Amino acid sequence: MMASSTPPNSQYTQQFLSSVLSQRGPSALPYTEDVKWLIRQHLIALSSAYPSLHPKTGIYTHNDGRSSNLLQADGTIPIFFHDVTYNIPLVIWLMESYPRHPPLVYVNPTRDMIIKRPHPYVNPSGVVSIPYLHNWIYPSSNLADLARNLSDMFSHDPPLYSQRRPNPNPSPIPSPIPSPNPNPSGNSLISGVSGSGYRPVIPGPRVYTPSPPYGSGRMNPGIGTEDPNEVYKRNAINKIVECVHSDVSTLRKNREAEMEGLFNAQAVLRRREEELAKGLREMQEKKEGLEQQLQMILMNTDVLEAWLRENEGKLSDLGNVDVDNAFEPCDSLSKQMLECTASDLAIEDVIYSLDKAVQDGSIPFDQYLRSVRLLSREQFFHRATSAKVRAAQMQAQVASMAARASQYVM
Repeated sequence: MMASSTPPNSQYTQQFLSSVLSQRGPSALPYTEDVKWLIRQHLIALSSAYPSLHPKTGIYTHNDGRSSNLLQADGTIPIFFHDVTYNIPLVIWLMESYPRHPPLVYVNPTRDMIIKRPHPYVNPSGVVSIPYLHNWIYPSSNLADLARNLSDMFSHDPPLYSQRRPNPNPSPIPSPIPSPNPNPSGNSLISGVSGSGYRPVIPGPRVYTPSPPYGSGRMNPGIGTEDPNEVYKRNAINKIVECVHSDVSTLRKNREAEMEGLFNAQAVLRRREEELAKGLREMQEKKEGLEQQLQMILMNTDVLEAWLRENEGKLSDLGNVDVDNAFEPCDSLSKQMLECTASDLAIEDVIYSLDKAVQDGSIPFDQYLRSVRLLSREQFFHRATSAKVRAAQMQAQVASMAARASQYVM
């Protein structure tokens, strides 16, 4: 995979990250704007804690064939195996979803190295899978802590072994296994030397034979069993790590349950907010409607008061007015309808008074029945006459409308 040049120091690292993360357009890195500052801080902290890991950009090919230009940290991390410091080459890829999801970590063996099989944290293809990656928590997890966990895990069980090239012309002075140099820039992948004190020599290419874990410069063929203290110490550390991981997983599940409850409460509050906003809008609309009705009532009140003031003086001039003659019908049918309606309502009032009187015992019951019978008969005739007059008025109105329509047509 192709990558840009590595910044040589912390200042150049910051300038490099600021430059690549601020790019726009087709060459922009596929990270969201709200996490670019956090990515920059993670890489700067990683470079400060482990100067051998250099931030770069490179082309990463996904399993589905897609290619993406991503950030990576390429270099080595130190491990301590049998009281000797060795450097393990690896690559940390920051995927598109970083830092909300963990990065991808690969061990990067050179031509003179092989991956230990089986290994609890590294598969044959070089993919690293440690508990810290499985328990990645955004935003507290970071690359510097990841590198420290990798160093601790690999110190107990190195994932790489070097392949020793035997020298066809053995020297009388024994020499340790050479340190391979896969970095073309000249940075050594193994910083520690063996405990024997001899300087490493580079033998010529011959048949490869497996040797102790990668970077080991000491050969102890006489030791066939492990130190019980070391075994007990390793088992105790593994047990503590498992307990810590279990506690972290439990804590994470509890926090996720709490967050889920808070999200549900937030959804309920938002729904109530929408209901309150809807009710407020409806009340505002009703208020506006009532204000319009109030304005209409005030206008009508002003009109009625003006009419009363205008006609108040006319009452004294009229004197005693006959109520029956106050309104004059416009035609004979209207006059007949007015008389029938008035008689009908008058009979209705008389029957109501008779009902009250018979209830109070003011008149005999037989007289009540005779009076009601006569009044009902008379009321029936008045109502029948009103129905006929109403029908005649409808016919006259239709005839008048037809006459006006014929005039417009002509």
